Amino acid sequence: MKNEKRNEKTTKQKKPRRGDASRLKARYIPFRFLFVVFLIVLGTLVLSTAVAALAYFFKLYAVIPILLIYIFSILKIIRSEDNPDYKIPWLILIFIFPIFGIVCYLTFYSRRLPKSQQKLIKAAREKQEFKDDAAELAELKEISPLAHGQVKMLCAQSGVHLYKNTRIKYFPLGEDMFAAMLEDLKKAEKYIFMEYFIIERGTFWNAVLEVLKEKAASGVVVAVVYDDIGSMRTLPGNYFKKLRKLNINAVPFSRFRATSDGEFNNRSHRKITVIDGKVGYTGGINIADEYINVTHPLGHWKDTAVRLEGEAVFELMKMFIVDFAMNVKKRERKYFDFENLGSPEQGSTEESFVVPFGDGPVPVYRDNVAKNIFISILAQAKDYVYITTPYLIIDNELANAISAAAVRGVDVRIIVPHKPDKRIIHFMTRSYYPRLVKNGVKIYEYTPGFIHSKLMISDDTTGVVGTINLDYRSLVHHFEDGVWFYNSPALADIKKDFSDTVEKSKLIKPENLKNNFFRKLIEAIIRLFAPML
Repeated sequence: MKNEKRNEKTTKQKKPRRGDASRLKARYIPFRFLFVVFLIVLGTLVLSTAVAALAYFFKLYAVIPILLIYIFSILKIIRSEDNPDYKIPWLILIFIFPIFGIVCYLTFYSRRLPKSQQKLIKAAREKQEFKDDAAELAELKEISPLAHGQVKMLCAQSGVHLYKNTRIKYFPLGEDMFAAMLEDLKKAEKYIFMEYFIIERGTFWNAVLEVLKEKAASGVVVAVVYDDIGSMRTLPGNYFKKLRKLNINAVPFSRFRATSDGEFNNRSHRKITVIDGKVGYTGGINIADEYINVTHPLGHWKDTAVRLEGEAVFELMKMFIVDFAMNVKKRERKYFDFENLGSPEQGSTEESFVVPFGDGPVPVYRDNVAKNIFISILAQAKDYVYITTPYLIIDNELANAISAAAVRGVDVRIIVPHKPDKRIIHFMTRSYYPRLVKNGVKIYEYTPGFIHSKLMISDDTTGVVGTINLDYRSLVHHFEDGVWFYNSPALADIKKDFSDTVEKSKLIKPENLKNNFFRKLIEAIIRLFAPML
């Protein structure tokens, strides 16, 4: 009888419902994306075959130039300032498959944006107002020289500024944010900007869209950016055109095309909503039903976000405008005028310090912004560092920083999912457990479902909440955003939520980490090529 009930329950869970795109994702990928992937793979193989044919038929005349290119490629990789974790798999690929490896290197190694997009970003940034934050920096330096140093680095590397007069509200669940966001959207008077990695038609987006349509019809400027690959299984390819018919200025971020470069890696993983320059939202929550627990493909979805009200919202607005501008065609730009939007508005007299920041590929951002601020927080922590992340695929620098903090006696705790959304990624995440646990890091797996929250807090003074996962995609390839804050009352709410989440999670103990030889071998191979994925 129990087995019959269990089977009946399983059958009900597997049956997809209308609007439950999360259940259909694994079975449906639009033809446009499959065709583009096919063209990219085909082009790489054809070019590799052509080079091999030249070497075979023309021998000396072709081999010498190919050999020179081979040597040049190896030397260029070695001399580059890239992380060794990224360089090593490329060198191995070239050594094992010389011709194919060289073709892949010349085609995909560079993670820089095309020059055309770089020019658009530069032009958009030049139009933005400069904020003088010297007074805020001087005040923070008096309070905490260490926090001041963090902010100086963060602002210099991300091109942002330090703010006060901003209230931060923390949301421990997506459904909490959803309710608050709807109310704020209904109050919009001048403009609404929204940028998300995933938008899925369903309860969440349909409710938001109704408000956007109403506001756009009343004269409010409404603009939406969604990532083309992130939303490929949840929105039709021409969805931005449908939104434009509703007077919503919509554009997909970095349309996926069969180009011979690594641009397809540089997705917008950002989650930003800005309302009238007064209120802003960001965090891990996409506009999809599983994020607010309307659907449950992986059990209870644990996610978090923050609401900003006040001056610091201006930085989120600047990020959105740049991302929008770099994806709009030249002939269309006259329809999307976001100039003269005003200056930052004071919304609070809280004594907290706030820095909304962006991260992304070079040369848009000159360094690994998020990784550097995480390492700085870990290095300066005295009492504790608490982290939540859905993925834990980190390079040697970040692994050392986490381990070193724990060895110093800092209480380092990390919560990751127990139920995977991607099995191979979860497998890779668990491969990092032995090294961290051995050094005293406490790792917990969230058992009720999937934890998608991305945050780090330390010592009741410092916190970061945003879109940044602890994996190579977020830390190297994607456009991301986060909010660094110091001395905010929201830290107490985050700490309490973290403690409550630990109670629902399973502590990983040393006896849970025993692996056989073959599993260790597979882990080593997968981790070797993880930076290239």
